[in-house]
Amino acid sequence: MRDLSTLDPSGCLPELPGTLDPPRTALSDLRHPAPHPHRARGHAQQWGACLGKPPPLDRCIAALNYAYPWDLLIQRFKLHQAPDLRRALVARLDQALVAVQALPAPEWLLPVPLSAQCLRERGYNQIWELARDLAGPRQLRFAPDMLLRVRDTRHQIAPPTEERAADVRHAFAIDPRRAPQLRGAHVTLLDDVMTTGATLHELARSLRQAGAACV
Repeated sequence: MRDLSTLDPSGCLPELPGTLDPPRTALSDLRHPAPHPHRARGHAQQWGACLGKPPPLDRCIAALNYAYPWDLLIQRFKLHQAPDLRRALVARLDQALVAVQALPAPEWLLPVPLSAQCLRERGYNQIWELARDLAGPRQLRFAPDMLLRVRDTRHQIAPPTEERAADVRHAFAIDPRRAPQLRGAHVTLLDDVMTTGATLHELARSLRQAGAACV
């Protein structure tokens, strides 16, 4: 059964007091957030929508809030080629996973693919770097080329919330040569920043269509 209390606003993630709007990194356990007195009715509506149409993610774990100083460090890491920050970011991701270590260990750790334009501009895929360093010590299967971005999309912070899901629809695919390896598998997706979760939801749908049992 999916843990519906751990998902983002487009898939019904409860909002946290003091961190209602900033995006979060995509790996603090959000299972039991403190209630917000002014938004209880909104939560009930969100969760009701989830029951009617369950999101494709079973669970979402965030390493930290996208706020000072981490927001600046992540921007420097991803936009200004600062690989020296990788170790600190991987350590925070690892701490977040240790905090929920009772969860079944995934078999695969798959990074969100960048667009060709972003890859040309940045010169490297910062999410691959994080995923590789996180997967090694945990002995997870890491496949940087299994998930494919088949068309470019706008930066997900730019468009209005209601447009983000439509913008990434059908933007991803799975390498058909590798897809059979995902049948019945427990897969963890890794992204550096999570806003509404539209990108992760679209990728999760693709993984489920390929037969992944848990995302």
